Amino acid sequence: MSLIVYVVTYLSFLIFIAAVVTRSLGYLNNPQHVRWEIYPVAHDAKRSSYGGSYLEDVDWWKKSREKSLIGELKVMIPEIFFLKAVWENNRPLWYMTYPFHLGLYFTVVFIVLLVIGAAGNLIAGDSMPLMPMIITLTNIAGPVGFVLAIIGAVGLIYKRISDPGLKNYSNPEHFFNLALFCVAMITALLVWRFTDPNFSMARTFIANLVTFNLKTIDSSLFLFQVLLAVLTIAYIPLTHMSHFFMKYYLYHHIRWGDEPNINTPEKDKKIGVVLNYPVSWSASHISGHGKETWAEVATFNPVAKPEDGKE
Repeated sequence: MSLIVYVVTYLSFLIFIAAVVTRSLGYLNNPQHVRWEIYPVAHDAKRSSYGGSYLEDVDWWKKSREKSLIGELKVMIPEIFFLKAVWENNRPLWYMTYPFHLGLYFTVVFIVLLVIGAAGNLIAGDSMPLMPMIITLTNIAGPVGFVLAIIGAVGLIYKRISDPGLKNYSNPEHFFNLALFCVAMITALLVWRFTDPNFSMARTFIANLVTFNLKTIDSSLFLFQVLLAVLTIAYIPLTHMSHFFMKYYLYHHIRWGDEPNINTPEKDKKIGVVLNYPVSWSASHISGHGKETWAEVATFNPVAKPEDGKE
């Protein structure tokens, strides 16, 4: 049984990495998207405070642009760690989704601490100076993360059942995902309570993984919990929960994507492809009747008077 769990763990991490890379490349290879023109743009150092744009400047294309990493961080940190947009736009949902996400954050910290603890054991054993502090922090982060994630997942299931606005947009996958997290976190709590109260078994398992020392672990409950955990990790980027990394592209490439297409051959190439798509929209404001490509639509002036003898 232990050997199977080790093998599944290795495969799960490979699937996770492959899925993240594949989804990222899939986005990057998509056709050029339409620019949103939504302001403020967080990295515009001079104008983000009032929602302005470098397009306000005379001869803006001749001037260098200033981009502010601090401006981006001022938006990203509250959004990542406090779900600021949900708080502002859907407060009742925030009370359910924030404990869930906070629980996942604690669980990530817990896993990092386990890895650090396992590395410390391999390097210096129990004599590592910081090991008592690492063990203490691990013992806090793990159970806190498990409990918060369970509370949040149960709350989100209830919310998707009871809230008409969410119910209409919920499908079996949403409920399965939340139930999977519930089962995985409840199992982790049971292992902590009855099998591995100080997570020494977890550190040993990780050390074995790193050194390819596939020793037997004598606990069926612990091995079952590891299987649930690694299969969940492999599953996440295959679902809509991939927003945990795809949101980077949403913000940096789309919402804040204000790069001018000046001396940008790669972007020009993408735009050229899109402009040669056939016109399928029939709305009158598109003026697409009789035009074969979007390039014709983009260069057509609907208010210009036809020249003599031309239409």
